[in-house]
This record gives sequence, structure tokens and C-alpha cells, in this order.
Amino acid sequence: MAAGERDGRMRPAKGSGMALIADVTGKNASSQSRTSQRGSRMRLLSVADKAFLAVLIGVPLLALLAFVWLPALASVGISFTQWDGIGLSGLHWVGLQNYKNVFTNYPPFWPAVEHNIIWMVFTALVPTPAGIFLAYQLDRKIRFSRVYQMAIFLPVVLSTAVVGFIWEIVYDPDHGLLNSALGTNNPSGKHYIDWLGDPHLNLWAVLVASAWRHTGYVMILYLAGLKSVDPSLREAAAIDGANGRQTFLRVIVPAMKPINVTIIVVTVMESLRAFDMVYVLSGNNGSKQGLELLSLLITNNTVGESPRPGYGSALATVLLVVSMAAIVTFLVQNFRKERQA
Repeated sequence: MAAGERDGRMRPAKGSGMALIADVTGKNASSQSRTSQRGSRMRLLSVADKAFLAVLIGVPLLALLAFVWLPALASVGISFTQWDGIGLSGLHWVGLQNYKNVFTNYPPFWPAVEHNIIWMVFTALVPTPAGIFLAYQLDRKIRFSRVYQMAIFLPVVLSTAVVGFIWEIVYDPDHGLLNSALGTNNPSGKHYIDWLGDPHLNLWAVLVASAWRHTGYVMILYLAGLKSVDPSLREAAAIDGANGRQTFLRVIVPAMKPINVTIIVVTVMESLRAFDMVYVLSGNNGSKQGLELLSLLITNNTVGESPRPGYGSALATVLLVVSMAAIVTFLVQNFRKERQA
């Protein structure tokens, strides 16, 4: 009986061991199955992610190539031709003749360059410091700062063409706000002022309108940068005995170098490509004396009353080269100083 009992007890033990092995084997098989399913699912997700990224990057890249770079390259090619803009039969190769015409002041190229330079210097010296000053004041948590931010930033929300229409009403010589306030709106009067018709005044009038919009743009950029500055820098400067002006000039401004670079690049680009506001304020007449700009010369010679796409494309190519040279030179110098530091 003892042997039988031992045999009976041993057999179940042997059977339970086999069952345990089978159970472990089954679990391993199911685990491997789940792992393989998870791996295949991850591969499928990886393929889907790659396809999504390809679409996300590819579509804007194709649009950039189709609507920016290909037309730019085509414009460079057209700049070496004489063309009436209607059919390919009128397309004739003239080489560098259009560029010779550009630099021999036909039509007024150098006055347009001078006005663009004046635009850039004025923008750098007036609205840009004004925007930085306003940002500094609003960062000090004065009362109603949100209201001030909204009021100053409002012109930036509007398109530059709409801003041009607003200032056209302000500058109207007969019924405009400015002449009415100054009492100079009588055409037969001695002090009658035509702000947009006088070639000695119209460029400065347009610059004031542009500054109204650009100030808010610089303010919001600099204010965002000031919010991101580490407060410990201000505290350390205060401990060292620096006043508010010294803290701003010697601590805050160097810490906001990326914002400063952005503002300089934006200022240069806005000055070189200024167009729509001037186009509106000049009464759709880009050749109006005193308001010649490179962008207006390009437009008038490309799609004007007597289009000369070859000459207009040569002007556009010159503007592109000048813009790229100015921006690339500044960025290279900036990054070189960073590496040396």
C-alpha cells in the first residue's frame, strides 16, 4: 500500500510537472505572438508616421519650390531677355542690356535706391527704438498694460494696404484729419499742405505711416523676449548696484541677442520690400516724384501700362542680390562672433 500510495502520489506529481511545462510553453508562445503582433503594429505605425511626415514636409516644400523659387529663377532668366509679356514669339535674348539700363538710371534707379536707404535708416532709428522703449515700459507691469499693448499692436493686425488707406484719409489735403487740425486745408490759403503731392514731404509722410505700424511689431517682439529673460539676471545686477538703465543696456540687451538679430533682419527686409503702403498712398502711381522705390519700379515695369518684363526682372534680381547679401553678411558676422566668444 505504501508503494502504491507512493506511485499514486508520484504520478500526479509527474503529470502536474508536464502540465506546468505545457502551461509555460503556451505562455511563451502567446507572449511571442503578442510581441510579434506588437512589432508588426509598430512597423505599421512607423510606416504611417513616415508617410505623414513626408506629406507634412513635402507639400509645403513643393509649394515653396513651385510658387517662390521656380518663379524667382524664371525671373532671373527673363532678366536677360527683351519681352512684351504676351507670347514666347516676342522673347529675344539681349544679354546684360537690361542690367546696363538699370545702372544708367533708366528709369530712375538711383533715386529709388536712395529712398530705400532712407527708409531703412529711418526705420532703424525711429520706430525700432520706440518699440523697444514701449516694450521696456510695459514690462514693468504698469496699470492697464494690456490695454496699451492692444492699442499699440492693433496696426500690426491690419494689413499694410489697410494702414495705407487709413493714412490716406489722415493726409487728405482738403478734408483730412491732419490738415483740419492744423488749419491748413484751404486750397487758396497760404499754408495749404499737400502731404502726399509735395515731393519734399510725401516720402516722410509715408515713413510716419510705416513707423506707426512697425513700432507695434517691434514692441510685441521685444516684450515677448523680455518675458523670457531669467529674473535672476536682474536680481544679480541689482545686488551689484546697477540702476534700471544699466541693467537694461548691459544685462538685458545682451541676453536678448536672438530677438535683436530678428528685429534687425526684419527691419532690413521691410525696408527693401516696402510696397503696398506706398502703392496705396501714391494713388497707384509708383513713378510719383519723391516716392520712387525699388519695389514700385519692379511692379510698374513688369505689369504696368507699358510692361517691360525683362527690365523689371533685372530690377527684381538686383533687389534679390542686395537683400541676400545684406542678410547673409550680417548673419555670418553674428555667428562668427558667437563662435569666438
